[in-house]
Amino acid sequence: MNKRCLLLMTWLLGCTGAANAETAIKVGWSAPVVSAAAVPFAIAQRLGWFAQEGLNVTVLAMPGSVDVVKQVATGDLLYGFPSIEPVTILRPQGVKAKTFYTAFQGNVYGMAVPEDSPIKTFTDLKGKTIGVTSMGSAGVIIARALVANAGLNVDTDVRIIAVGEAGQAAAMVRNKQIDSLSQFDTAYAMIENAGVKLRYMDKSSIEHFPSNGLFALEKTLTERRAEAVGLARGVAKGTIFAINNPEAAVRLFYEAYPQLKPTGMDEAAANTSALRQLKALLHVFPLEQSNVTRWGESSLPNFDAYADFLLKWGVAKQKVPATDLVTNDLIDDINKFDMAAIVAQARATKP
Repeated sequence: MNKRCLLLMTWLLGCTGAANAETAIKVGWSAPVVSAAAVPFAIAQRLGWFAQEGLNVTVLAMPGSVDVVKQVATGDLLYGFPSIEPVTILRPQGVKAKTFYTAFQGNVYGMAVPEDSPIKTFTDLKGKTIGVTSMGSAGVIIARALVANAGLNVDTDVRIIAVGEAGQAAAMVRNKQIDSLSQFDTAYAMIENAGVKLRYMDKSSIEHFPSNGLFALEKTLTERRAEAVGLARGVAKGTIFAINNPEAAVRLFYEAYPQLKPTGMDEAAANTSALRQLKALLHVFPLEQSNVTRWGESSLPNFDAYADFLLKWGVAKQKVPATDLVTNDLIDDINKFDMAAIVAQARATKP
């Protein structure tokens, strides 16, 4: 082989490597444990949809939504997946960041008690202890809002403590170390998987409000727009797949994140556990929840109403308009894919 051919091959290999290079990005997850709620990320990773966007995405577990928002605000993370409550609190402090893709169109948070608990209403929580996944979780904010909504003093009438998730939280409920929980749908599924039956308290005052979504600094959305669009597009495709084939979705979840499979549990039992978590969440995926028509679209009236609710009960100190919390500027580009093809692929995939 002559020198000219060798140089040409070297150049071609270099171009191929550059074309195939993927940008590694981390997304802050708003819970200490990555649950099956992250199925859309896993599917997009496993089926190559992130790779098509030139991305290699890692979901990074964090104590809660408050921590995620703070990490994005400081620039330690480019992207997060928090619920909106801490955004309404931290935005007035100068955090110029927004949710650019609403993933959960309904609220995943709420309160629960053991199945045999004498607690029936929120007023019955007076003098009781409420367990949250961490003190940085949006569960703290939700508990304070619901307790205040019931006419109780959130600072003196209840005690809120961190209990973790799954087995740890289940043990504290079983041992009567806590009276109630303020967590989220998949966390409750994990607790019930651990053998503790729960009864869910009325969440009609918040269930129609939006919850978690992809979040970034406004600067990031300007400077790395294509990257943000690609990340959200992968999540959208993964969500559509999960809705249409939950059983295959949980298999892909464990294929993408084998380290999350419970130890000492066979594959069938692990899949059943993850499927229960995913099914607990399916009700917040549909666009009809918020009367929107595009994947990831944020309903400004819904976000405005939730900001009013949080202000009314003292969770937020000032009203933040929805346009300071969310943006739909990327939504048209995010939705540039063939939804029918994703649905067909999901339905054709064996669980």
